[in-house]
Amino acid sequence: MPELPEVERGRRLAESAAAGRRIERVECAADAIVYAGASPAEWEALRGRRVLAACRWGKQLWFDLDAPPHPLFHFGMSGGFRAPGDNPLKLASGPVHRPEEWPPRYWKVRLHFEDGGELVMTDARRLGRLLLRAAPREEPPVSRLGFDPLLALPSPRRFAELLGARSVVIKSLLLDQGFAAGVGNWIADEILYQAGIDPRRRARDLDDREAKRLRTVLRRVVEKAVSVDAESRRYPKGWLFHRRWGKRAESKTARGDAIRHIEIGGRTTAWVPAVQR
Repeated sequence: MPELPEVERGRRLAESAAAGRRIERVECAADAIVYAGASPAEWEALRGRRVLAACRWGKQLWFDLDAPPHPLFHFGMSGGFRAPGDNPLKLASGPVHRPEEWPPRYWKVRLHFEDGGELVMTDARRLGRLLLRAAPREEPPVSRLGFDPLLALPSPRRFAELLGARSVVIKSLLLDQGFAAGVGNWIADEILYQAGIDPRRRARDLDDREAKRLRTVLRRVVEKAVSVDAESRRYPKGWLFHRRWGKRAESKTARGDAIRHIEIGGRTTAWVPAVQR
């Protein structure tokens, strides 16, 4: 699933392809699921509007236009933006995109700009959502999200307070979008591994040093993933990310420690008992 770094990559592509341009035409695929019941006629309201900026909070991404409504995008499990001539990010759960194919397969909305440019959102598995909002920041789903680790990471003291107020296990808390918007399964496993914290521990049981360490690693992991534009092959070789997949019994970290897989809150969790306490 696209997590914060992948969605930030999408925001940057959208900013490059759309910001400052006027929408000349909108094409909508016949998909009531992805459009959450909205009709293509409602999206026609975007015609003639100028895109001022592409914005993101957590995994939610929207365009600030010169007048409402503003389109809001969620990529789901396999969605993403495409523009002609781009180099699409390959997701484990997504389709293989052929650069010469335009429009790409599984497109859901296709925005044509007055200067001839285009931007498309694709979604093969139909778990993404396309919404229209009068004020995206003040309305659900964005208004219900917690802090964004890249844009608004709480101070060390406030972060420790947030942890101390919750009795849920720490892995589940990190996946709660009302706590940390944009953190998904691999990021949660990565930061708990690098912070040396057992994913089964209760959030309120972490001491101040552990809370500070967790916050520091969260910032470091997210910033690094964003800095390399979510290209996973460029993540540091020692990251758990490279060896956490597949639930193989023989999996080991780059240091040779055994990786174990358990279920927490219905999600597969990769962790390293030798270093996570």
